Amino acid sequence: MNSKEVIAARVAEELKDGDIVNAGIGIPTLVPNFIPADLDVFLHSENGILGVGPTPEDDKIDENIINAGKKPVTVKEGASYFDSASSFAMIRGGHVDVSILGALEVDETGQISNWAVPGKPVLGVGGAMDLLEGSKKIFITITHTTKDGQPKIVKQNKYPLTSLRKADLIITDLAVFKVTDNGLVLSEIFPNSSMQEVKEKTEGAFYIDEKLKST
Repeated sequence: MNSKEVIAARVAEELKDGDIVNAGIGIPTLVPNFIPADLDVFLHSENGILGVGPTPEDDKIDENIINAGKKPVTVKEGASYFDSASSFAMIRGGHVDVSILGALEVDETGQISNWAVPGKPVLGVGGAMDLLEGSKKIFITITHTTKDGQPKIVKQNKYPLTSLRKADLIITDLAVFKVTDNGLVLSEIFPNSSMQEVKEKTEGAFYIDEKLKST
């Protein structure tokens, strides 16, 4: 698996039977591909689907069935369709158990920036603000660094905050961090990485879990 698939597969391990899950744009769209068939999870998309399935094969794409990022998706048996107003009512009403979001950066307290880069055009805020405020849990999926090697887990956000709501879990291609009232806690290091690499590539402060898991 490539680094983004590693992240998506690890996030899928956090989901539980009965969860209503929103998978955002980017890495989160890969998560449905790694949800076990025997796990009863209901995937929600802001554009009006409950019951999103895995990414379709190229020869089985239906151009009328897309997610909020305009990517083709499948739907599971029993899926339902509705308008965006109803979809956001579900989010704002607290009916989404888990939202899986991408981010430009996350600070050492777990606050997220994922919708705007100063000086660049904003194509649209999207649903991230609503999802952060309305979801019961927030999982952030990011590569540990930018393409030019700059840390994405920073001391203080440079970009505008998406919400004052903090993440609950951060999963990168190197490690897993829990977000606590005392800050970030490194709880897992992936086989392709090491404690030294995580420290070198993380700007924000973090604690190390006494029961650190190295997979």
